[in-house]
Amino acid sequence: MGESKLKILREHRWDLTEAEAIQLQRELAEKVIRQDAFPEPIRYIAGVDVAYSEQNDRLIAAVVILEADTLKLVESAVVEDTVHFPYVPGLFSFRELPPIIKAFERIATPPQLVVCDGQGLAHPRRFGLACHLGVLYDLPAIGCGKTRLCGDYTEPELHRGAFSPLTDGREVIGHVLRTQRNIKPIFVSVGHRISLSTACEWILNLTPKYRLPETTRLADQLVKKTMAE
Repeated sequence: MGESKLKILREHRWDLTEAEAIQLQRELAEKVIRQDAFPEPIRYIAGVDVAYSEQNDRLIAAVVILEADTLKLVESAVVEDTVHFPYVPGLFSFRELPPIIKAFERIATPPQLVVCDGQGLAHPRRFGLACHLGVLYDLPAIGCGKTRLCGDYTEPELHRGAFSPLTDGREVIGHVLRTQRNIKPIFVSVGHRISLSTACEWILNLTPKYRLPETTRLADQLVKKTMAE
């Protein structure tokens, strides 16, 4: 296991009350960059996922690193932890990021893009998991959720690549993107340092065969396998 080259650039406390966490989200949401800002070519893409035990407060976090052009798995890390923050919709990143950070500490290949199994701007305070992770590491990040957290949309057309805007009032907070023909769409939103159109392009690159991006699929397989052990 090599030493991690990925460093958190914006530290904050994790032992927060619900009100403190909401206030921190509002402050950090102002740091989110909604345009493409890649300092270097994207060679490696990270996927993150967290699974919870139904029996106790155990949780498993996984990080996978894929080659951007081949989608081959380069490296992975799994961390077992316990839940330290209550179940509050809209505050999942405070439950999930501490173990994800521990998993990133075990990764030797720094990614240039992270895809999260969760929301980015498609969040009531425009600060879902992908925004939180992206701002902490100052890394380009994409929110890619299986379900909607907030917003309204019309069903996109049935072909691969079809999308419709996810809106909250007059604001477009994401795209509802169909990654495979006649398959349920997914919810893509900006996390940090990426535009919505570029985020959707990357998600389509990462979904050559299945509904979910390979980053999410491989991380999900890893946490489920570990949870079952």
